[in-house]
Amino acid sequence: MASPFKSAVLQAHSLIGLTIALVLAVMGLTGAMLSFEDEIVAVLNRDVTRVELRSAPVLTPDGIVARLQGQPGAGKVQLMMLSSEPGTTVRVRFARNENGERSSVFVDPYDGRIVASVSGEGFFATLRNLHRFLLLPGNGNGYGRLITGVSAIGLLVLLISGMVLRWPRRVRSIKMWLKPNLAMSGRAFHWSLHSVVGTWVFPIYVIVILTGLWWSFDWYRASAMWLLSSKPPAVAKAPAKAKGGAKAGDAAESAAAPLLDRAWATFLADQGNQYANVYLQVPNGPGPVRLRSLAKDAPHDVARDDFRIDGATGRVVAAERYADKSVGDSILQRVLQIHTGAAFGLVGRILFMVAAALMPLFTVTGFILYLSRRRLRAASKSKRRHAIGLVPGE
Repeated sequence: MASPFKSAVLQAHSLIGLTIALVLAVMGLTGAMLSFEDEIVAVLNRDVTRVELRSAPVLTPDGIVARLQGQPGAGKVQLMMLSSEPGTTVRVRFARNENGERSSVFVDPYDGRIVASVSGEGFFATLRNLHRFLLLPGNGNGYGRLITGVSAIGLLVLLISGMVLRWPRRVRSIKMWLKPNLAMSGRAFHWSLHSVVGTWVFPIYVIVILTGLWWSFDWYRASAMWLLSSKPPAVAKAPAKAKGGAKAGDAAESAAAPLLDRAWATFLADQGNQYANVYLQVPNGPGPVRLRSLAKDAPHDVARDDFRIDGATGRVVAAERYADKSVGDSILQRVLQIHTGAAFGLVGRILFMVAAALMPLFTVTGFILYLSRRRLRAASKSKRRHAIGLVPGE
């Protein structure tokens, strides 16, 4: 007979699972498809990432922006990725347009000509919004973000309750606890898949949940930064309003427009030819230019040094070297890579991708087990005996 405690845990497990199962299946499949996004995009654009070498000097960042603004279809430049490798095109990302859409292009570094749009970017952007916000209105400011966040917390409850329901009575039964019985059929087979595979992916799902909540709840992100960061939390300040209304504000922004070239010259004087590539973020109004560079000998592609340079004077406002970061700050910088398994190498990425792709398995087997349990319980009541085929807790 089932203990009252396990019966209560099973009821909670079933109720939560039935509520969020479809959302988790969507998140799992889309997460698996996003696992190798960078590599897929690189393959799709392999023919436009380089141009023929020329004797002419490459354009400066300000020169690239000026050339782009004169071309049809070009929006406001938001980000540039520049490479130290000669002949490599500059990847430029534009700010969102009136429809909230964002686009990126590859630009010839010698003449500022748009070589091609970034293939695959729109598909993965839609896939990412489906993964994070379920394509619901508002994206990060809508209900989709809350639903996926609550579903992630629900998955954590499912994992814990599932382990409670499965916990072996004898230590020597752990081997059978971790080994699926593929020789069984029917309900026993579905239960074996649901429970044993769930035990396998338990540690991966815990990591995915704890990192995924970073994008779902501001309080969670703030708590993680308070716990792990060695720097005091920054206090956001509201921008001062310019006198004279919108026209005065526009004039002030124009007067304080960033001078990318001075910031770029300061960066090159500090780094020389030691960097592999650098993300140059164009400020939206007054403020320093942000450059995040990756050294040629960096241990991984997220080990970026972060510079903030005054575009008017070329003065370094702040510099954060990855080598000087604490363990906690390094973890915060690699949240996405930990979430996808990339922080654990190629094997980690594959394991995390497979685990994400298995999420629909738990949705299907969970529904089958729930329906079959109801049927067996109904049969046992009609015949006034304990239902055969139910596991402890059911």
